[in-house]
Amino acid sequence: MRNDGVEVENGGLEVRRREPAFNLPGSLVAALALLTFIHVVRTYLLSPAADEFVLLHFAFIPGRYAIAFSDQDMGWLWSPVTYSLLHGNWEHLIFNAFWMVAFGAPVVRRIGPWRFFVFWCLSAIASVAFHTALNWGAMIIVVGASGVVSGLMGAAARFVFSPSGRISRQFAHLNRRLTIPEALSNRSVLVFSGIWFLTNFLIGFGQIFGTVGGGAIAWEAHIGGFLFGFLFFPFFDAATGEIRRD
Repeated sequence: MRNDGVEVENGGLEVRRREPAFNLPGSLVAALALLTFIHVVRTYLLSPAADEFVLLHFAFIPGRYAIAFSDQDMGWLWSPVTYSLLHGNWEHLIFNAFWMVAFGAPVVRRIGPWRFFVFWCLSAIASVAFHTALNWGAMIIVVGASGVVSGLMGAAARFVFSPSGRISRQFAHLNRRLTIPEALSNRSVLVFSGIWFLTNFLIGFGQIFGTVGGGAIAWEAHIGGFLFGFLFFPFFDAATGEIRRD
């Protein structure tokens, strides 16, 4: 079998192999299972007081960084990553999981589990760093893997689109990575990124979607994550394969 998803049978006749409808990398399945487990524990096992303790110590709060570190607990140190493991409600978690499956799978197949772990941590940090820069000193709680998902979308935009503009679920990770000038001149990337940014700007201006579970959507974190994934993906990418011709 060739690496482009084509099987060569005994007689030399090539037959396109069907792509499995559901075939996720193990590390992505593990990440989704961890997010689900944490939310189950918070929702069904912890008391309201215990869950409040979790949020205050592990959710991200921009206002922490306007206060001297000596006057607070150590949450400022780990919360830029741990917030991405918490979600506001089941709808929030399911929404993030859906997009993580769609765009995280090709990225994880391409960079592997350990780089995925580092990418998760750094994209989470980049997301809330951008959010904090625009909300300095705000005493608001930020939770959710949306920033990481946005980072995966930004990274995927660098390679998932084939020359025809289509996305192959199983083989997109084999495409050549586009340079930034190539990506910015690629129609599929521009349409995808344009719709993504427009949607988030509309969220920011409060024109669509409103709130999630009674809380505002941290659209600034989404943008920070997407820019991180789009600009810094080459540092995680070890693939050298050429674009597969359709």
